[in-house]
Amino acid sequence: MPTAIHGHTMQFNSVTEKLPKHLHKFIVQQPYKDYTAQNQAVWRYVMRLNIHVLKQIAHKSYSNGLKKTGIDEETIPKMEGMNRILKDIGWAAVAVDGFIPPNAFMEFQAYNVLVISSDIRTIDHINYTPAPDIIHEAAGHAPIIANPEYSEYLRRLGEIGCKAISSPKDDEMYEAIRLLSILKENPNSTKTEILEATKAVNTLQENMGELSEMAKIRNLHWWTVEYGLIGTLENPKLYGAGLLSSIEESQLCLKKEVKKIPYSIEAAEVNFDITNTQPQLFVIPNFASLSFVLEKFANTMAIRTGGLKGLKKLIVSKKLGTIELSTGIQVSGIFNNVLDANNTPIYFQTNSPTALSVNGTELIGHGTEQHPSGFGSPVGKLEGINIAIEDMSPKDLEVYGIVEGKTTRLNFEGGVTVEGKIITGKRDLQGKIILITFKNCRVTHFETVLFDPSWGVYDMAIGNHICSAFAGPADSNSFEDIYTISETKTAKIIYSDKEQQLHQLYETVKNHRIQKIVDFNSLTSVFKEVKSNYPSEWLILLELYELVYDKDLSLMDAVYEQLLTLKKNKHFTKLITDGLDLIIKK
Repeated sequence: MPTAIHGHTMQFNSVTEKLPKHLHKFIVQQPYKDYTAQNQAVWRYVMRLNIHVLKQIAHKSYSNGLKKTGIDEETIPKMEGMNRILKDIGWAAVAVDGFIPPNAFMEFQAYNVLVISSDIRTIDHINYTPAPDIIHEAAGHAPIIANPEYSEYLRRLGEIGCKAISSPKDDEMYEAIRLLSILKENPNSTKTEILEATKAVNTLQENMGELSEMAKIRNLHWWTVEYGLIGTLENPKLYGAGLLSSIEESQLCLKKEVKKIPYSIEAAEVNFDITNTQPQLFVIPNFASLSFVLEKFANTMAIRTGGLKGLKKLIVSKKLGTIELSTGIQVSGIFNNVLDANNTPIYFQTNSPTALSVNGTELIGHGTEQHPSGFGSPVGKLEGINIAIEDMSPKDLEVYGIVEGKTTRLNFEGGVTVEGKIITGKRDLQGKIILITFKNCRVTHFETVLFDPSWGVYDMAIGNHICSAFAGPADSNSFEDIYTISETKTAKIIYSDKEQQLHQLYETVKNHRIQKIVDFNSLTSVFKEVKSNYPSEWLILLELYELVYDKDLSLMDAVYEQLLTLKKNKHFTKLITDGLDLIIKK
C-alpha cells in the first residue's frame, strides 16, 4: 500500500503497514540514485569476499538466509526488492538515516521490521565502519532472520527492549556516537572534528555511572545480534551481523587473542566500544539459549517488577513512561515525583500531559487533553482497613463511604488524605473499580497540599501497588510525539570533480562486466588514467584485473604490476591479496 512520508511515496507491505505512525518519521527514501559506481564496487568486494570466507566460519543459517532474503553479491539491494522477499518470512525492511534512538530501533524490531541505514561505507572504511550502513544491515542482519528460532528472539528482544527505561546519560551517548559515526564516515570531515567527537564518546563511556535498563539491553543486543558466536568455545561459528559484515573482524574474531566466554545474563553488564574491534566475544550453544537469557533478564526489569524502584527509574529518565497499577489502570506521562513510606510508593506525580489507559487502550475522556499539566494519585490501602479499595464489594464501598454523590474522606497508609465529593467511578470488565472522580477535592500529605479544589476535578487512580513500569506510553495513539529525531543529520558527501571522474571510470568498468563485452582499448585507457591520476586507487584495479584475467595478457600484467606496487602499502596489503585470491580461485 503506497503511503506518503516526508513528501515521498513509500510502498508498504503487509508487515510495514502495521507500524505505528510515530515510527514513520524515521523512515527515509533509499537514495539509490546517489550510490556511485565506486559504492557498488565496495558492496561487491565486501560481499564476494565475505561469502567466500563465511562459507567455512559462519553458522549455516547465513548461506541459507542469503538465498531466502534475496541479497545479491553483485549490486546494492533495493529496499522494495528486499521487502518482496522478506515478507515471505514475516519480516520487512525500511531505510533510516544512520543511528536512530535505541527505543525506536527496538520498537521497529518488535514489529518484525529491520531498520537499514541507507548509506554505504566509503572505500576508506571498507574493512569496518563505526557507522551503520547497508552492508552491515542488509548483508549482516537479514540472512540470519531466515532462521525461525533466531527471528523470534530478535522480535522478542525488540518487544522487551523498547520498554527498557533509559537515563539521560544514554541519550548523551546516543547523540555522541551518532555524531562520531557520521563524521568518521564522511571524507569531508576534518581531523579536528573527528578527534573532538572521539574524545566526547570516550569521556562519556568512562562516566556512564550505574547502567540503565536500556544500556543493559543494548549490551545484550551487541553481544548477540551484533557480535554473537554460536557453537562450542573451541570451535564457534559466526552469527552476529557486526561480524558477518566486517571483512576484518570476521577473520580476526576466531583467533585465540579474542577471548571466548559462555553467554549468560552477565553479558548485560559488559560494555562495548563501537569504535574498536572487540577484545572478547560471547558464545551461545544454540539459538534457543538466547531467549532463555532474555527472559531471565526481563524478569529483572521494571516492566515486570514495578514498585518504588521501577517508578524511580522513570523519574530519573525524565522521559515519557508508564506505570501500571494492580487494577490494570495505566498512567502514561513524564514522572517527576514519588512519595514513599517504608520503601513503598504512596503517591506519584507526573508534570506533563498524561493519559490513562487499560490494556494499552486509552480510557475515553482521559487523554492528554483531560490531564494537560500532569496527574497525581495515591497508591495503597486505606489506613486501618485490611481490604484494598479494588477488592471491595459494592456493600464494602458503601460502608466506607465510597459512593457516588457523597462527600468522603479517605485516609491512606503513609499519610495521604483525599477529601471531596465523589462524582463518578470507572470499572473494568470484571467489575473492579479502577478510577474515582471527585469535585471540591483536596489531597494532602500531612501538611503538604498535593491537589487543591480550585484546580478542578480530581481523578484518583485505584491500585494497591505498582506492578509494572516501562518506557513509552501504554497507548501510542495518546501522544503525538513519542521519540525525538536527532538534530545531527548525515551529511551528503560532496565529491570533487576529480572524484566524480573516478566514479565515471568505475562506471565504465562496471558496464563492461555487466554487458559481458570487453573492449580492451577502453579498459587500457581506464588503466592509464587511474595510474596517472589516482595512484592510490586499488579497488578499480582489482575490477579491471578480473575483467582481463587470462584474456589480454599485456594489460593483465600491467594491472598486476600496479597492484603489487600498491600492496607495499600496509593499508592495502591484505585487501589486495584477498581480492586477487578471489579472482584467481574463481
